[in-house]
Amino acid sequence: MLSGISQAEDMLCDSTCVKSPNSQRQKRMKTHRFIYYADTGWAVGAEESDFEGWAFPFPGVTLIEDFVTPAEEAEMVRLMDRDPWKLSQSGRRKQDYGPKVNFRKQKLKTAGFRGLPSFSREVVRRMGLYPVLEDFRPVEQCNLDYCPERGSAIDPHLDDTWLWGERLVSLNLLSPTVLSMSREAPGSLLLCLAPSGFPQAPVEGATAPGRSVPCREVEVAVPLPRRALLVLTRAARHQWKHAIHRRHIGARRVSATFRELSAEFGPSGRQRELGQELLQTSLSFQGRPT
Repeated sequence: MLSGISQAEDMLCDSTCVKSPNSQRQKRMKTHRFIYYADTGWAVGAEESDFEGWAFPFPGVTLIEDFVTPAEEAEMVRLMDRDPWKLSQSGRRKQDYGPKVNFRKQKLKTAGFRGLPSFSREVVRRMGLYPVLEDFRPVEQCNLDYCPERGSAIDPHLDDTWLWGERLVSLNLLSPTVLSMSREAPGSLLLCLAPSGFPQAPVEGATAPGRSVPCREVEVAVPLPRRALLVLTRAARHQWKHAIHRRHIGARRVSATFRELSAEFGPSGRQRELGQELLQTSLSFQGRPT
């Protein structure tokens, strides 16, 4: 994982300021950059930054490297490219395998939805071999195609919680990148001084004194190696927005993101019958892009 961390540090922008999307006057806000270490679950201040060597726990991120083989990766992208890609926002192209959804009105249509693509059957089966995903049953797959020539990116956002459930799962294909995570909550994050030899996990209460940093000034870089599977849950799913910056797309990158149903569509939910219908269709693996 250290090579991925070094790559993330190399890809970080030299600028220490970003524009705040919520400010009408577009004030510039100082950003402190931290690197996420998957083997410890902590984020540590980037080298030569104001918080170099300082760290805080960053729960809810699971990274499974080499989830697919190079041959499987090549075959998946080949099969994706057989179907048309639709132009999307911010220089991306997309393929959707899921119901048509109006999130603002909280309505969906199942017409035309025939399930996930056949080539995802083995991917979904393999997910169930990992404890964090042993009961994961996706009802939607969204493929996104990023290319540096198109200036591809995706702005900071939180995924919907009315339809989509606790876990967001994304398979990173063709090239490594960095997932940038930020939080707009008031208040501050408490930091501890990372012990010598980090990335060993800091021992709680063993490093003093501490420091703090405003939440809104923190950006956590999560390195995504090629062919890795990323799972976001808990705080990383519900509190931290995620983004892919243009500067972190150096070659063609394809992601396949899988989403499960929320509790409202589960066995005890108000829309359980619709949820069961969606699951049955999804896991037939007969889908084409909608």
